[in-house]
Amino acid sequence: MRKLSYGLAINEGFHQSMERDERVFVLGQGVLNPWYVGETARGLDTKYAPSGRVIDPPVSENGMNGVVIGAALAGMRPITIHPRLDFLLMGFEQVVNEASNWSYVFGGQQACPVVIRGIINRGGEQGAQHSQAIHAMFNHVPGLKVVMPATPYDAKGLLCAAVEDDNPVIYIDDRWLYSEEGNVPTEYYKTPLGKANTLKTGTDVTIVAVSYMVKLAQEASMVLAQQGINVEIVDPRTISPLDEDHIFSSVRKTGHVVVCDSGWYTGGVAGDIAARIVEKAFHALKAPILRVTLPDCPAPSATSEEKAYYPTAQHIVDKVMQVLGRQRVPQHAVTSVGQ
Repeated sequence: MRKLSYGLAINEGFHQSMERDERVFVLGQGVLNPWYVGETARGLDTKYAPSGRVIDPPVSENGMNGVVIGAALAGMRPITIHPRLDFLLMGFEQVVNEASNWSYVFGGQQACPVVIRGIINRGGEQGAQHSQAIHAMFNHVPGLKVVMPATPYDAKGLLCAAVEDDNPVIYIDDRWLYSEEGNVPTEYYKTPLGKANTLKTGTDVTIVAVSYMVKLAQEASMVLAQQGINVEIVDPRTISPLDEDHIFSSVRKTGHVVVCDSGWYTGGVAGDIAARIVEKAFHALKAPILRVTLPDCPAPSATSEEKAYYPTAQHIVDKVMQVLGRQRVPQHAVTSVGQ
């Protein structure tokens, strides 16, 4: 199987979805400019823009969401792109009050097959208004499916599955993953929505990691292996609906849990996953669940402050050692592996 980057895997998902179904079109700010969306939309302009299936609209998030939701209700399968997840909030009302409710309000007789893609742009001195990982807000709303691919394979597979789904899907990718490479089939395929994946099996502790945190969890696992600790890494892939049974199965095997999310601590996805484990798999726990998240603070702009703000593999290693009641691994041992 050939290797492909995360960004180009998304790009291939776009191309193959549009080739298969003429009802699929793209409405995205900056979709014709790599500065906004990287390589994820490469070639779409020359192939589909002349026929009107790729549109770079004026800055009008609420209007964009209204157009694609209306088009979905009329039988199309649109994808809209918000190159910074922060600005999707400008069209939040359309998503929460309209897209999420149509199927329920009409007793399942009216589908709303729209994909709303938002990109997390953390770091790079972009500051508090261009760096926010606000996926927990969408996770809160019934009627929305929320996917967060962590690997190139899922970046393509989840996009293809989202396009074919009859309900609104929020597709959130992280720009920090765009250069990551992995195995991606050439042919069209779908990663099932609502199904978690075990990326590494282990016996000592379960790390449930979301999106970019999967990469850090994999780096941390190499450090922990040197300490004789065998971790299991579970990637939910879809945070709504959450594949609880898959997570609980791992927890019952290891008894120790660290949940890692790239959002904030309070009211975040990590807290939701931890609460579900306590509620439904409490007797399997051998120690309290620990979390690795952003601090409850806006993102800084200075590079030096960003280094202190964003979690690293060191944070995950520290939490795993804490949950197991072991001594902290020195930082030089962590930075020498996988970073």
